[in-house]
Amino acid sequence: MNAVGIDVSKGKSTVTIRRPGDIVLMPPCDIPHTQSAINGLINEIKALDGETKVCMEHTGRYYEPIATWLTNAGIFVSAVNPILIRDFGDDSLRTPKTDKADSKKIARYTLDRWTKLKQYGNMDKTRNQLKTMNRQFGFYMAQKTAMKNNLISILDQTYPGANDFFDSPARSDGSQKWVDFVHTYWHVECVRGKSLNAFTEHYQNWCRRKGYNFSAEKAAKVYCLSSDLIAVFPKDDNTKMLVRQAVAMLNVSSETVESLRQEMNKLASTLPEYPVVMAMNGVGTSLGPQLIAEIGDVTRFTHREALTAFAGVDPGKNDSGQHIQKSVRTSKKGSPSLRKALFQIMDSLIKRSPADDPVYAFMDKKRKQGKPYYVYMTAGANKFLRIYYGRVKEYLSSLPEAEEL
Repeated sequence: MNAVGIDVSKGKSTVTIRRPGDIVLMPPCDIPHTQSAINGLINEIKALDGETKVCMEHTGRYYEPIATWLTNAGIFVSAVNPILIRDFGDDSLRTPKTDKADSKKIARYTLDRWTKLKQYGNMDKTRNQLKTMNRQFGFYMAQKTAMKNNLISILDQTYPGANDFFDSPARSDGSQKWVDFVHTYWHVECVRGKSLNAFTEHYQNWCRRKGYNFSAEKAAKVYCLSSDLIAVFPKDDNTKMLVRQAVAMLNVSSETVESLRQEMNKLASTLPEYPVVMAMNGVGTSLGPQLIAEIGDVTRFTHREALTAFAGVDPGKNDSGQHIQKSVRTSKKGSPSLRKALFQIMDSLIKRSPADDPVYAFMDKKRKQGKPYYVYMTAGANKFLRIYYGRVKEYLSSLPEAEEL
């Protein structure tokens, strides 16, 4: 048994090779992330007698080049959660934090968890890519919200309330009717400066060009509302530039978000658990891929409680002697992005109220008992994950290629 512990950092990795009995085959040494250096490490690993396993933390994106290179060379590589390494006992009161100490600790972890290590492979690459896309999706969603708020703040000076004129859902490319409307009618005078008939005709032609449904009643309502508004900025080229630049920035963010949403769904559909996840209530083509991205390979969790603990929606415990605390906060460890996706799913269930759904029935029961909002939402997320774990794991075990997953 040869345990190769690799502490990965930007541009280099610190490597230690150990055997049972505290035998050190290679003391900690730095390996730069270059082809020649990693090929030298590969040759050294392959020259070892016996079975060899490489273990490293999946920290950021730094580990992927060396993990991919070693895997393609036919070497067993396992990338584990950094929390598992951090909580692994050192049998020492001292807790040094250096690359050398970390590589030694990872090597000891490899020997201790030898039979439980999972191999880094193509499926992990797909999941990691999906997770990265989800983080980018979250980043651009925040940018989209900021751009939307920026546009509304400018409209408050030129066309107050124009963002509330229409409630049409966003199109597949991310465009929205109210945004397109203020691009053309960027100042209140663009509407009330015309007669009602002239505006109605102009608005009808605009709807035809943009592919929106036309309603004369809606045109009259918009005209009536516009007639009583107060604009702070004058109707001039500077104001027009401000509004249209804000519209352009929002449209770019919206288009990026929708493009990522579609690509995430396409990539998630290549994973084996996709059909069973998409069949769950509250999960759609947007939240489904996000859920799969943040949970990852469910088979790596040994039981349901491990998954709920990973999400941070597990009820805490605080018992000592005869003292038993009845109400303890949740741990909130794991992925905040996963908890956000879970709360969005719970919110969808609350709004849709599917009578035959066990998660909604459970939340509704807690709500009727007078439980606070965050209590019954967290309890619902916990129950949802337990059902997710059972259904997905059962489905994966029924597949012919389950042994390879």
